[in-house]
Amino acid sequence: MTAAEALKRLQGFFAERGWRPLPFQRTMWRHYLAGQSGLLHTPTGSGKTLAMFGGPLLQALVDPLPTPARRSAVRPLQVLWVTPLRALATDTARALQAPLKAVGLDWQVGLRSGDASSRDKRLAREGRLDVLVTTPESLALLLSYPDTLARMRQLRCVVVDEWHELLGSKRGVLLQLNLALLRDTAPAMQLWGLSATLGNLQQAREVLLPGCDDAVTVEGARPRPVRVRSLLPEPGERFPWAGHLGLGQLPRVLQALMGARSSLLFTNTRAQAELWHQALSAVWPEDSATLALHHGSLDPALRQQVEDGLRAGSLRCVVATSSLDLGVDFPEVEQVLQLGSPKGVARLRQRAGRARHRPGASGEILCVPSHALELAEYAAARRALDAGVVEARRPLRLSLDVLAQHCISRALAGGFDAEALLAQVRRTHAFAQLGDAQWQDVLQFIVQGGRALAQYPDFHKAVQDEDGIYRVHDRRQALRHRLSIGTISSDGSVRVQFLRGGSLGAVEEQFAGRLRRGDRFQFAGRLLELVQVKDMTAYVRVARGGEGVVPRWQGGQLALSTSLGRELEAVLGGADDSPESRWLAPLMDLQATLSARPSPDHLLVEDVRRREGQFLFVYPFAGRHVHEALAALLALRCTRLQRNSIGYAVNDHGLVLAPALPIALDGAQWSALLDPGALLDDLRAAVNLGELARRQFRGIARVSGLLVPSLPGGMPRSLRQLQASAGLLYDVLREHDPEHMLLQLAEREVLHDSLDVDGLRDALQRMQGRALSLQAPRSLTPLGFPLWAERLRGQLSNEDWRTRVLRAAQQLEKRNAR
Repeated sequence: MTAAEALKRLQGFFAERGWRPLPFQRTMWRHYLAGQSGLLHTPTGSGKTLAMFGGPLLQALVDPLPTPARRSAVRPLQVLWVTPLRALATDTARALQAPLKAVGLDWQVGLRSGDASSRDKRLAREGRLDVLVTTPESLALLLSYPDTLARMRQLRCVVVDEWHELLGSKRGVLLQLNLALLRDTAPAMQLWGLSATLGNLQQAREVLLPGCDDAVTVEGARPRPVRVRSLLPEPGERFPWAGHLGLGQLPRVLQALMGARSSLLFTNTRAQAELWHQALSAVWPEDSATLALHHGSLDPALRQQVEDGLRAGSLRCVVATSSLDLGVDFPEVEQVLQLGSPKGVARLRQRAGRARHRPGASGEILCVPSHALELAEYAAARRALDAGVVEARRPLRLSLDVLAQHCISRALAGGFDAEALLAQVRRTHAFAQLGDAQWQDVLQFIVQGGRALAQYPDFHKAVQDEDGIYRVHDRRQALRHRLSIGTISSDGSVRVQFLRGGSLGAVEEQFAGRLRRGDRFQFAGRLLELVQVKDMTAYVRVARGGEGVVPRWQGGQLALSTSLGRELEAVLGGADDSPESRWLAPLMDLQATLSARPSPDHLLVEDVRRREGQFLFVYPFAGRHVHEALAALLALRCTRLQRNSIGYAVNDHGLVLAPALPIALDGAQWSALLDPGALLDDLRAAVNLGELARRQFRGIARVSGLLVPSLPGGMPRSLRQLQASAGLLYDVLREHDPEHMLLQLAEREVLHDSLDVDGLRDALQRMQGRALSLQAPRSLTPLGFPLWAERLRGQLSNEDWRTRVLRAAQQLEKRNAR
């Protein structure tokens, strides 16, 4: 078939749906047919799936591979499609099947992920698919079998969907290693990344395609216009200054939901999603089946039901977390709401794109503040969107725990030659700077666990045979490794299951361990009663009436992005005339009266003296993680000026220091405190780096294979056992092998990820270049109050935190009204 005839068939598929190929889609097809690789950058909902898949379809029509006559026979895999989310994998597999019949291809499309059926998993293992949709973890598992690579030698195309979501994570590092393996196995293979909402586009392409000088970047459709609206309180209405889950907005949210045919209500945490689903259920005026809940801890079958309901248009509202952020296609969704601050411009744009997810349609998002200052963050996000600001994703380097896991997988898949694998690994962006000594450390680790663990057979994963090839011979080691492949390290979980019936999902063991028989808790949109916990499974039944606690997951809080923080500072400084800023005007006037407004031109510092002591407030607007490290650094440097004990608290806007003894600081001293010089040494002295590294070590040990799950049928290992094992291993290595590669990795990750030393250095340099606005307010200010309230979380009281904060806010308002 000629290229013109093939194109006519593909255009026919578009015409059947009333579409015409967009210019960027045609451009993609031309680049693909020319044999090129690259990165497609186009907004969510603009048609990037068909832009990408059209190339392999046209290639198959013009230059088909020989395929067996029987569908049950082994077939050459032609397209491998990698997605970051299981829900996205399911939706993508469905979307890829749509054009096949129209263009006349008898391709088998299958799914290989944690949510895949046993049939799909079997087809993927047996090599009876033309197109395989998978996740980075499932791909790594598949490639750990010796016969997989042989069936991929004719692989024509690998697509990495939503590349921006993988770029800055260990999941992306694991994928880079396996992509290098596939490129060596199938040299003619084309590699394409698909991405939206990405700031460092060129770097993203270089990470995906290192050393590929002829790689191209295709810019797709222009970003969809995104309209940001806020659910504003009434003028003069009492509205909290800090904290809260936003449940006071329930009547307004319900009214907004009833005004649209279908809606997605996004929250930032699973606990918040459970609480809001519970609250909406109590006042829902329609059939309860039209309200649903979706988050990553729910059972796959429950999530699939919700996704099917969204596609069918049978659901009026779904309360969701980031589990529905990415490119899952729900064209029936009319409205998107964001509860609380999105904390990042890219996240807001991504979620806004869920509404009217069709090429050419504009996006809109209705933001629901949980407290007053979040209105300023919405205004800042609108300014950033208008300016085309998108956050960059920082790629990781030298994640040796991931490399160790990959090496064991290669040893398991038939074995590897050390020199050949090293050359392949160094062709990735993540390990281009891997040193010879580091490589030898990795090899020593997979053979004996390191010097201090050499006498313990459980840590002997691979063996170097007489022919020099590293292999895994122990079947128990092979099974344990395959059970632990992946890089998502989470706290131990307990499965939640009906006493007589199906699974609901999983909660963290720490939560389940506090429950007693008969206790009630809210999960998966139901009020449940615990019957018993057995073999890491919580057996439950539906409770009748009453209330129950909501599980809390230990995932880290989202931090304000640097890009959004800069816009927020401008908004609070008065450079904005949006509806949100007008509503906030009385509050910011009070801030200016008591102290001063923040501004990009100066650094605002407040010295407040109260009966309970002195409070020093600093407002860099650099995000929670940077402020955590900055507060510890400033506390240390203050104690060098005078002997003192200093507590601190942080939020996304700033930090507060609370010295036990009053301390007087002038402008010169503040400048010295904020000096970026000797940063690493001071930070090491300021925080308990050893304890932080100890906590970080458990995840690293699991990824590297030092900690492994129990074998099927064996006694399950609880979170407490895992923590004890990790702690013991950490102590042994610290004493007997202090240079162990995993100890060094744990410390480096703490500095660069948990404490964000690079972000801290940038923040200090920015603050050094600004004038200091040193204020001494007579009372707490609107910006200072949330930080002061944050301190109350750590105090002993028989009143709950919200009661104390509310009383303090009322007293502050009365005092400032005089």
